[in-house]
Amino acid sequence: MYLNCHTYYSLRFGTFSVAELCKLANQKGAAKLAVTDINTSTACLEFLKIAKDFGIEPLVGIDFRDGAQQQYVGIARNNEGYRQLNEHLSNHLHASKNFDDRAPLLPDCFVIYPLEKVISAKKRDFKENELIGVSIESLRKLKFSAYKELKNKLVVLQTVTFRNKRDFNAHRLLRAIDNNMLLSQLPETEQGSYSHRMPELSELEQEFEDFPHILDNTKVLMDSCQVNFKFSKLENRNLQVAGNSFAEDADEIRRLCYDKLPEKYPKADETVYKRVEKELNTIIRLKFVSYFLINLKIVNYAKKNHYPFVGRGSGANSIVAYILGITNVDPIELDLYFERFINPNRSSPPDFDIDFSWKDRNDVTRYIFDTYENTALMGTYVTFKRRAVARELGKVFGLPKENIDKLSQGFFNYQELDHLEKLVLQYSQLIAGFPNYLSVHSGGILILDDSVHNYAGTFLPPKGFRTIQIDMNIAEDVGIHKFDILAQRGLSKITDAIELIKRNQPEAKLENIENIDAFKNDPEINALLKVGDCMGVFYVESPAMRGLLTKLQTDNYLNLVAASSVIRPGISSAGMKEEFIRRHRFPELQQNAHPVLLEIMPDTYGVMVYQEDVMKVAYHFAGLNLDDADVLRRGMSGKKTSQGQMEKIEETFRRNCKEKGYQNQLTDEVWEQISSFAGYAFPKGHSASYAVESYQSLYLKRYFPLEFMVAAINNGGGFYRLETYIQEIRRCGGRVHAPCINKSDHPNTIYGKDIYLGLGYIRELEAKTIRHILENRQFFGEFQSLDDFIDRVPISIEQLSLLLKINAFRFTGYNKHHLLWKAYFKLNHSAKRSGQAVLFKPPHRDFELPEFEFSRISEAYDQMELLGFPLCSHFELLKEPPESALLAKDLKKHIGKEVKIYGNLVNYKKNPTSNGKYMFFGTFYDQQGGIFDIVLFPQVARHYDYFNYGIYACYGTVTEDLGHLCIDIKWLKRQATHTDPRLVNSSHKVKLPA
Repeated sequence: MYLNCHTYYSLRFGTFSVAELCKLANQKGAAKLAVTDINTSTACLEFLKIAKDFGIEPLVGIDFRDGAQQQYVGIARNNEGYRQLNEHLSNHLHASKNFDDRAPLLPDCFVIYPLEKVISAKKRDFKENELIGVSIESLRKLKFSAYKELKNKLVVLQTVTFRNKRDFNAHRLLRAIDNNMLLSQLPETEQGSYSHRMPELSELEQEFEDFPHILDNTKVLMDSCQVNFKFSKLENRNLQVAGNSFAEDADEIRRLCYDKLPEKYPKADETVYKRVEKELNTIIRLKFVSYFLINLKIVNYAKKNHYPFVGRGSGANSIVAYILGITNVDPIELDLYFERFINPNRSSPPDFDIDFSWKDRNDVTRYIFDTYENTALMGTYVTFKRRAVARELGKVFGLPKENIDKLSQGFFNYQELDHLEKLVLQYSQLIAGFPNYLSVHSGGILILDDSVHNYAGTFLPPKGFRTIQIDMNIAEDVGIHKFDILAQRGLSKITDAIELIKRNQPEAKLENIENIDAFKNDPEINALLKVGDCMGVFYVESPAMRGLLTKLQTDNYLNLVAASSVIRPGISSAGMKEEFIRRHRFPELQQNAHPVLLEIMPDTYGVMVYQEDVMKVAYHFAGLNLDDADVLRRGMSGKKTSQGQMEKIEETFRRNCKEKGYQNQLTDEVWEQISSFAGYAFPKGHSASYAVESYQSLYLKRYFPLEFMVAAINNGGGFYRLETYIQEIRRCGGRVHAPCINKSDHPNTIYGKDIYLGLGYIRELEAKTIRHILENRQFFGEFQSLDDFIDRVPISIEQLSLLLKINAFRFTGYNKHHLLWKAYFKLNHSAKRSGQAVLFKPPHRDFELPEFEFSRISEAYDQMELLGFPLCSHFELLKEPPESALLAKDLKKHIGKEVKIYGNLVNYKKNPTSNGKYMFFGTFYDQQGGIFDIVLFPQVARHYDYFNYGIYACYGTVTEDLGHLCIDIKWLKRQATHTDPRLVNSSHKVKLPA
């Protein structure tokens, strides 16, 4: 009897989950009901999957609305009707247009118009599948309406959005958030009615006792609707055939493999051929051939267009993927076993993660959409977070900003809060976790065998690729598995650096960037790893990674592969990182490992480092079969498993360990190590793929540091702030200049050792201004003077003043303050310019101006205002010179001693401790650009809540841990800098001419 039920996927409108709706229906005695969310079919598949667990026969549809105004409700008779509803919805969402008062022809659906809508529109003609919906509230209108005579057209349409008054209040708050208005200003037209609750079935039937035909019509409708999907691990709705037939696909992958094999293995032995044949047989038997061929087609398109890419994830465990060129990691060299990628009993397609440059991914995505018909991006729901929703609700209640900040940041005493503030917290807890808006999955693309709209509606995000209204969890349940086409900036750093090298050093000998073997064996490159000199290098530039590389004394590829996974939090939290480091540095400690674990994992000294190690330990140590071992690995990696499955596997694990004679303490330790992975460990192939890209970056960093660092900051930098990379350029011998009208481009440019910051860095300088400057310079050459620039480029005085304040006209030889005066005279007193080129240049008047004094301090503050940082050293801005000349390179002479060193804060991290306190880790650079690290343990950290960037005097004890130096801080003091002279009228002094 309930044909119009909403879940919280009716965004910022509904108030409970699909499961909660089912529980409510059970309580009210309903055996059938329809989920019809507003302008979305997100909940439908989940409802179809779980409804029978609650003893409910599910119906699915969509509530079509313009804003909060209901137009009609569509109910699918069958799967074709469900597709028609999704297609109709998607057409309107893509075009961002309202729904008409009347639905189009949807032959396999029922279309129900609410009685109020029918009466106001005076609708008379109805198609066969069109009905009139009557609620308890609208029954009284029906009694006095001519529509009561259309007995065969009337059905119950009792909207269900709330369970109780609390839900209704939450709904009104959500509507106020959605409309960005105070709750007191929310109009009734923007919210549902409190009557939109689910009455008892007996109560509903009693209300309609005078209209039994309406109840009968509703039952007939519900009995005639059935939408079916299979939810099983065996389902695979991805595109099954890449070519004309499966047989042709199988022949194609085999032919390609053996044709390309000599390229990768010129001296292939029996091990290689046996591995290839084993993989091919498994891939063909499990019907995963199309998955490999589609990925191959995608990467071949990238190669054709010279787009860099990295095939990573567990796909790197496949020798077939390596030979075809989907990945670049040799699984034979690294002893990667195929079963981690595809075990013989796997039902769902395997998972390749392919990274492209952030500049190229859109074009690769466009190619996929153009090539395959049934394609969409994967959706994902962003939920309300408690702090964010507290801020939103604070606005809705009209609280002052300071009160909102207090509530959202958590700094309050609950007993001291007023009534409204307590309401904010109460409803924040209720709403937290609700879906807030539908977004796009970071890299998931669907390539299906049939229409995307068979499963859900789609919407069109700003980049223009249709995106399905379901997330990956329910998609996988129904057999839809995504292709991961991801974007990263590390690849762009590499390609951009190569282009810069060719332009800046055309005579330089540049290695083929794919010659990874040469980089792996280069002692100069490995020396950078050993000391952690990796700023700007993909994945290994963070302070934590730099410290790990130093402690490990990493000097080879395999060591870097391990480090890439050891750094992950799951390994660290169980103490495995420290144990791995100790056993690596001191081989005699390897005997501490259990003999069985050491035999299973000799490369990592008996320590679990990779995801595969979970399977190895489960299989070899605890005697689980490979199926259970893989389920355990997936479960510990955050993948979904059947209810109760993990508990059964743990029981088997512990029972087997007991039968093997292991002590309970050892079993507990091993299980704890497995549990700590919890989705944080990498597959070994994934780490190896990252390590390959790191080596490519390290090669450029070692032999072409300036071009590499310019490419790094042109691609958004990385772990650190832009200013830190500027400092690194200086450390590498580069000279960094402020933007220049004649030398700068939109990004940063390099001429020899001179780096000119891009015009795009100047705050508030408009894109159209930059475009006019660059286009004019390209066509007509460099600017000769300020007057020449004013004649050639249409620009306002406000925009020109930004360029002058950053000293972009210094090539003229004039002081920028002099030029600013001239610009104001010339532009403020001239007629409005059309922006078109002039045939004859107008004469320019010159003005006799006073002499201006230049101040380095004011220049630095101009740069901070316009760029975000000064181009001089921060140490030059100190009021008092440092009392200590100690540098980072000298710390190794002071191990165990207390020192004072001055440093500019690069970044810091606040970490909670196990006892609820916190500690700080910080990174600084000294007066010469040398990097050093500090730690503030809880007893010191409690005196500091946060840090502002600037120069600090750091006092503490120098400690050494396996070659990595750190200062255990006793106190820190931020150093005072000169105030902006312009604020105290002490700069820009004028000397009048004699």
